[in-house]
Amino acid sequence: MTQKQPLFIQALLPLIALAVAAFFSLFYWNAGMLMPLMISLIVTSVLGVLLGHKWSDLESYMGKGIQRALPAVYILIIVGIIIGSWISSGVIPTLIYYGLDLIHPSIFIPSVALATGVLSMALGSSFASIGTVGLAFIAVGDSMGFPLALVAGAIISGAYLGDKFSPLSETTNVAASMAGVDLFSHIRHMLWDTIPAFLLSVLIYWIVGLNYAGEVKSIEEIRTINTHLADTFVIHPLLLLVPLLTVVALIKKYPTLPSLVLISFIGAILAYIVQGASVSDIIGAMTNGYSGDTGLESLNNLLHRGGITSMMGTIGLVLVATALGGMLEDIGVLKTITETFINRVKSTGSLIGSTVLSALVVGFATGAQILAVILPIRTFKQAFEDRNLAAKNLSRCVEAAGAVGINMVPWSVPAFFAAGVLGVSPYDYIPYAFFIFLVPLINVIYGYTGLSITKKDDAKEEGVKHAG
Repeated sequence: MTQKQPLFIQALLPLIALAVAAFFSLFYWNAGMLMPLMISLIVTSVLGVLLGHKWSDLESYMGKGIQRALPAVYILIIVGIIIGSWISSGVIPTLIYYGLDLIHPSIFIPSVALATGVLSMALGSSFASIGTVGLAFIAVGDSMGFPLALVAGAIISGAYLGDKFSPLSETTNVAASMAGVDLFSHIRHMLWDTIPAFLLSVLIYWIVGLNYAGEVKSIEEIRTINTHLADTFVIHPLLLLVPLLTVVALIKKYPTLPSLVLISFIGAILAYIVQGASVSDIIGAMTNGYSGDTGLESLNNLLHRGGITSMMGTIGLVLVATALGGMLEDIGVLKTITETFINRVKSTGSLIGSTVLSALVVGFATGAQILAVILPIRTFKQAFEDRNLAAKNLSRCVEAAGAVGINMVPWSVPAFFAAGVLGVSPYDYIPYAFFIFLVPLINVIYGYTGLSITKKDDAKEEGVKHAG
């Protein structure tokens, strides 16, 4: 049977099924995202068969999608281990202790975005910054009495500053390479959208944070939390060298997975030497999460986290989402949708807008950050050349939507990860992650106003050969 390209209305069916099922799951079933993803996967499978694809082909498409997710799965497992070992070792309790002691409530929320942003810039990894300092900020914010959704939104905004802007970030390098742009030309061009979006986000966090600063817990309540922390753990500033070591390892470009494994076991060694934890307790924390008793129920709720098993639900969602993404790509659904956007391009503004929307649609359909960057670049590259637009315009707006804007999708891999680590539903924190909305919006505004949109200049800008 000849394989056919889906029509536009056919291509929309899996996405409509996903959106409708997600709506019912959120507001009626209270069943999470696994069933909506499975429903969309079933609809996509039926569509694939009707288009002439064999079941064995569909299985291979799902396998290819899952294969792309394996690095993220390994990182999820290791981050679970790190959280368990860092709590047992006193690293995260020390971060909480000094955070409660030093950060004033009136500037806490903007401080979260700024500190997480600086760390993610250094690491080039949103996952690493969310799983370490981000988790500590969640605990501090909860201890102070701030809404966890607001704190998580500020963490996400800071984390994806680095994911978008750091020269160490995978998505930053992929976007530049696929568009055929020199890495630092790409980064310099992103100053136009990244800096205004982040500064505006920090300003909003300061204003919103002030509304809650008067409602936070009293100094006495915070002192009570710190007293219980100090009674349960050895609190010492030298323990902060462990996060510093994490930053150094990743800045030095040591392999990410081995570095994170080493750092998790440094935490385990410190738990044994500094905190006097038994080997069985340490292994238990790394496997099932920390379970010690601080004598304060609210503090126990903050610290009973981590472990490999805590990541299993998130990993399952990631695998199903990326399997769906692999099938949507290979049966032609994404190609049909993105080509439809190109056919509607009438101006530079509509080209930029269509590119951003295309990246968001790919993110919505697949949940995969890397696909939301690569596929729109492949699709729109020639259209940018035909309009004599510099390729760095393409790489910038695709990274804005594909690397950052994908966090608007509650079932995306980045959202699953953040929810699993921070313990806050994506549906709750997404409205507070202002940066992820502002960056794509600013790019669309630039497209229609012409501000910062540059024409092609091969002699100055196209420093590497076109890829893809």
